[in-house]
Amino acid sequence: MSAKQIIPAQRLDSISEYYFSKKLQEVAQMNADGKKVISLGIGSPDFPPSDATIKALCETSQKSDVHGYQSHIGIPELRKAFAGWYKKWYRVELNPANEILPLIGSKEGIIYISLAFLNPGDSVLVPNPGYPTYSSNSKLVQANIQTYDLDENNGWQPDFDALEKLDLSKTKLMWVNYPNMPTGANATMELFEKLVAFGKKHGIVIINDNPYSFILNDHPISILEVEGAKDICIELNSMSKAHNMPGWRMGMLASNPQFIQWILKVESNIESGIFKPMQVAAVAALECGADWYEANNARYRSRRKIAEEIMNVLDCTFDPIQSGMFLWGKIPAKYKGSEELADKLLYEANVFLTPGFIFGSNGERYIRISLCCKDAQLEEALERVKKII
Repeated sequence: MSAKQIIPAQRLDSISEYYFSKKLQEVAQMNADGKKVISLGIGSPDFPPSDATIKALCETSQKSDVHGYQSHIGIPELRKAFAGWYKKWYRVELNPANEILPLIGSKEGIIYISLAFLNPGDSVLVPNPGYPTYSSNSKLVQANIQTYDLDENNGWQPDFDALEKLDLSKTKLMWVNYPNMPTGANATMELFEKLVAFGKKHGIVIINDNPYSFILNDHPISILEVEGAKDICIELNSMSKAHNMPGWRMGMLASNPQFIQWILKVESNIESGIFKPMQVAAVAALECGADWYEANNARYRSRRKIAEEIMNVLDCTFDPIQSGMFLWGKIPAKYKGSEELADKLLYEANVFLTPGFIFGSNGERYIRISLCCKDAQLEEALERVKKII
């Protein structure tokens, strides 16, 4: 007797496996075949956290009473540390008791927010180009995607005249991401003020995903600096990039107490708190001074120069003042699209760059280079590219 066929949930039909999940499997196979691919794709910092961070983790994890389940809202010391970090660097006052929610990574916060705010059939404004997870998580909760264009000629900022022409009657959320990934464009306080006003006018929650503000950026800013922003805005932040802790999965979000409580309802039904020694270590990381961020950026600046040389060899144009741990460049007209150039580099030079099409149709004519690769490997990638171009 044959078993009855098992089929997955229909929601899986609306999404595909994450691009990097698939492509890195291919790269791994190429490496197994002896190709020695240099990966300049994903943004996973290869520097360690601060010595104080690692010391705090090691010392705390040796204690006998720190290995149990933890509160979903995090230890008070961590919430206070996040509040102090926001006050020092972003000039934002947050109540650690009810305006901050620690997360197991800010990426996880995207699905928590989507589950907390969206009903099937609601609409979500998603940037094009933009982080693919905004769209995929919206689809998982059966929301409708309303893409809004970001354009190089407008500084990769939303066109508010175009936004006002959309049917916003069912729109509940708007995802924004500054400093922007993948383009490296930075926000201004004027932009944040417009976003807050737009959200209040239409009853749309504005979420700024803000993990890149300390990388090659002299003046971190937050949408929560705008007066009244907490009424309508949520800001996600992460320790993955600025503190070299991507594998630790330490993030947070900040907003008004009501929004925090709604999201907490979701979070508390999905995960079981963050390992206490990691929370204690995160407190130590958040105490890093300006010298820590500058040392990080000095290394990124060195790598950025080599990445710019690669772009120049490829005859790609780029904005020299972009922020973040990537370099975003426009490809020459001779290529049909970003995937053609990326595949040429992968298969002929064994160098993996990210094709811009994965971020949306407005990324089709662009490629992205990650700076999360040692200088020597970047130099080797440059030489390989020179040989095939």
